Amino acid sequence: MNKVLVSLLLTLGITGFAHAAGDAAAGETKVAVCGACHGVDGNSAAPNFPKLAGQGERYLLKQLQDIKSGARPVVEMTGLLDNLSEQDLADISAYFASKKMSVGAADPQLVERGAALYRGGKLEEGMPACTGCHSPNGSGLDAAGFPQLGGQHAAYVAKQLTDFREGARTNDGDSMIMRSIAAKLSNKDIAAISSFIQGLH
Repeated sequence: MNKVLVSLLLTLGITGFAHAAGDAAAGETKVAVCGACHGVDGNSAAPNFPKLAGQGERYLLKQLQDIKSGARPVVEMTGLLDNLSEQDLADISAYFASKKMSVGAADPQLVERGAALYRGGKLEEGMPACTGCHSPNGSGLDAAGFPQLGGQHAAYVAKQLTDFREGARTNDGDSMIMRSIAAKLSNKDIAAISSFIQGLH
């Protein structure tokens, strides 16, 4: 009896997982509205809209789910995801994850400070280096759900870090990783690290 139950649960689990997997080709047919702000290939032209291209599929899916549920309020996205199913969100995530993020340029005057923060953190204040979760080249770690940062718009990164610091963004989980890190960053730190990330590749 136990073997039958275990077999049934495994079968249901595998079927559920297969159904939830994103399909990039299907996603391409579902991103027309997204392209208006984020670019057809996920590389937005406007610095206040994040680049989605090349972002980890797991991270993208979580953000879409959080935005849809209201766990991450984004005014510009209000109502846009309401009629989308979990499969739609997974397909859209897979599509943007399959693209390549473009890289911007860092402000030369901020590179040294930004690089020091990104690569070394502020250990005396208990802030770890960004490289631990987001990798030395900013590619992130999709298996853990840590986003790609390299190439992201500086203005967008700065807003997210400020929102984490001020408690306006709280969907980093119960461990509050980003909120506790951002709390240790000054406005000048945020400007420097955001600029460095924009040119990181």
